[in-house]
Amino acid sequence: MPHPIASFNQQIIDEFRAHHGRVGGPFEGGRLLLLTTTGARTGTPHTTPVGYLPDGDGRVLVIASAGGAHRHPDWFRNLLAHPRVTVEDGVFTYEAEAVVLAGEERDRAFVRAVEADPGWAEYQRKTDRVIPVIALHEIAQGGPPNVNAGSPGEAIKVVHDAFRRELALIRRELTRTGGSSGTLGAQLRINCLTLCQGLHNHHTGEDTALFPRLRDRHPELAPVLDRLREEHERIAALLEDLRRVLADAAADGTGPGRDRDTDRVRHEVERLTTELEAHLTYEEEQLVPLLGAVTI
Repeated sequence: MPHPIASFNQQIIDEFRAHHGRVGGPFEGGRLLLLTTTGARTGTPHTTPVGYLPDGDGRVLVIASAGGAHRHPDWFRNLLAHPRVTVEDGVFTYEAEAVVLAGEERDRAFVRAVEADPGWAEYQRKTDRVIPVIALHEIAQGGPPNVNAGSPGEAIKVVHDAFRRELALIRRELTRTGGSSGTLGAQLRINCLTLCQGLHNHHTGEDTALFPRLRDRHPELAPVLDRLREEHERIAALLEDLRRVLADAAADGTGPGRDRDTDRVRHEVERLTTELEAHLTYEEEQLVPLLGAVTI
């Protein structure tokens, strides 16, 4: 009979893969990825659902909490033996190098984790071991990213939905943070900046690769593509506005301007959400039917 924890994890894994990263139950509405490690003793692959934190610069953080248990989780011991891992985030699958953070870098990252979710602090209180924080650095590969989709049309929808989920999480975090202390935390700033970079990369890829190919092969789409590029420019301006207020918030720190900073960031996120939702919906209406039916 399968172990109860293994059965629970497999249910999460199956749901995650079937719904491009969306799951219900205890992980609903959170940031979750699938981490595949190589067994330290067996050499066989093991996949585990774990929570993560965006960290910018092409890396994410995972925390080996094991719910506050007194021993490290198996996946952590695996990556100590074999640091190369596979990451599935619901949209992309990629190889990564796992690096265990140490000293002040680990402590700062853990403080940010607690700021984002106080449950991490509760796990640390339950155990004498120092809960490890691990950075997963994406290993650059040649060619286009490995999108978990069966067609270009589905790929657009999957990527768009990931941006929608991240915006919803950020808006929820802003409401919770602003409502409790009025401070804009370091992790929330990183989440916003990671979203900004992701949107910039996505739109740059469309402008330089996808849209030119579509224009060549489907000249009747020219008005649609012109509108989408104009919308990219408006969204880029909104992203720059958001980056600017985030920089101001970081400069203010915990000073007297913190409440104003939170309100300004919330305002910019709402502006971005409104513009982006309309853009994503229009792009899906115009391109998904075509890209789901033909090869470009």
